[in-house]
Amino acid sequence: MAGIFIGCGKDRQDNSNSNGQTTFTVGFDAEFPPYGYKDDNGEYVGFDLDLAQEVCNRQGWNLVKQPIDWDSKDMELNSGTISCIWNGFTMDGRVDDYTWSSAYIDNSQVVVVKSDSSVKTLADLAGRVMVVQADSSALAAFTGEEAEDKNKELCASFASLQQVSDYNSAFMNLEAGSVDAICMDIGVASYEIKARSGKFRMLDEHVSSEQYGIGFKKGNTQLRDEVQETLNEMLADGTFNKIAEKWGLEDSICLGKEGADAVMKSETQAQASQSAAQQFFKVVGQLSSGMAASLGIFVLTLVFSLPLGLLIMFIRMSNLKILRAISKIYISIMRGTPLMLQLLVVFFGPYYLFGVSLSYSYRFYAVIIGFSLNYAAYFAEIYRAGIEAVPAGQREAASVLGYTGVQTFTRIVFPQMVKRVLPPVTNEVITLVKDTSLAFALAYTEMFTLAKQVAAAQASIMPLFVAGLFYYIFNFVVAWFMEKLELKLGYYK
Repeated sequence: MAGIFIGCGKDRQDNSNSNGQTTFTVGFDAEFPPYGYKDDNGEYVGFDLDLAQEVCNRQGWNLVKQPIDWDSKDMELNSGTISCIWNGFTMDGRVDDYTWSSAYIDNSQVVVVKSDSSVKTLADLAGRVMVVQADSSALAAFTGEEAEDKNKELCASFASLQQVSDYNSAFMNLEAGSVDAICMDIGVASYEIKARSGKFRMLDEHVSSEQYGIGFKKGNTQLRDEVQETLNEMLADGTFNKIAEKWGLEDSICLGKEGADAVMKSETQAQASQSAAQQFFKVVGQLSSGMAASLGIFVLTLVFSLPLGLLIMFIRMSNLKILRAISKIYISIMRGTPLMLQLLVVFFGPYYLFGVSLSYSYRFYAVIIGFSLNYAAYFAEIYRAGIEAVPAGQREAASVLGYTGVQTFTRIVFPQMVKRVLPPVTNEVITLVKDTSLAFALAYTEMFTLAKQVAAAQASIMPLFVAGLFYYIFNFVVAWFMEKLELKLGYYK
């Protein structure tokens, strides 16, 4: 609600600091060189950030460089947390979604492959796996409403079109062999190829051409005009060209050229509207495949992690010190490192450790393996706590009565352990439902990732609310089922 009020409160998206100086907050992708990225000194630098700094210097503003999740850029802009999106931001396919500056850079979408790849032309990409950044102009070039027919046909020929959150992940996938090519902006491609020591090359054919502009909140013409006027001044006195030369982009400048301000002059406020109910059911349909993917991860993780946790628990309680030590180290690593990192290790480990090329199908298996190994460690400790809560006298009494060790465990200890561990196991199961969203670290599209992509494409927060509703309902059902099971096993009460 606060975000809505802030977004509707005023058109001019800037604020003032304690000194009364206007704050100009630029939203950018911090992994998009040479337009915006973090250098070796830990500073945010880039062509667009230098332009923004010069604009602020001339206007007397205080520049705030705000890295953002690219999938959430529209929510950042509409809520007023950033003043504009300035980061190699493609105008094509987004003309009616923002108030635009004049185009200032001509750009093309190109394809990057391994240096030793057999792919020489775009036609050679048939039957291959292509990867793009989520909600990027490369994705729009293949699947957008304004995509050219030739690119749609090319996309249809791919074995698969995958999406990742950033280009570093894309290059890791390409190097490991899990994808065959990356489609990306030519400026970023040139920088990455140069930085990665000749491991990759760029195809001569371009997928599409486009222009970059600065995106402001729809209707915020006041701030746009102030920034545009300053950019024109920088172009006139040569400052704009000097900054472009610094970043090797002097040949791509289009600011001031004929047609560069066509979008800015012809912008319209008209947008097709739908009722809330229509939007809701449309979004549910779009997210259905992601819901199925999340459910698949959830079910298969439980199927493998619950019994695996029991096995690890036995090892943890073994009389052999070496086995106990190994299980302790395993549990420590699984609980002490991020699940996202573990997923990356499971997926990329075979390539970087043993040089084994990865197939596309391994992506799903890596997700299940990573989740199962992680949750098994937590379940093992929960099981151990449940067993140790059973009084030792019961095991001693069973031994006196002639029960074997297996009989004692299965008939006396295990049933009581199950009743005791149900509440903490329920907590872990509920957490698992939400953790399925981490599968996107391996470019596996589950529901929340799909919701972010749809939200970015529609410039609407509705898909995220629908995803949240799904998580809540699913967790409510899980909690209800586990509560009924807990009551059923609570016969001792």
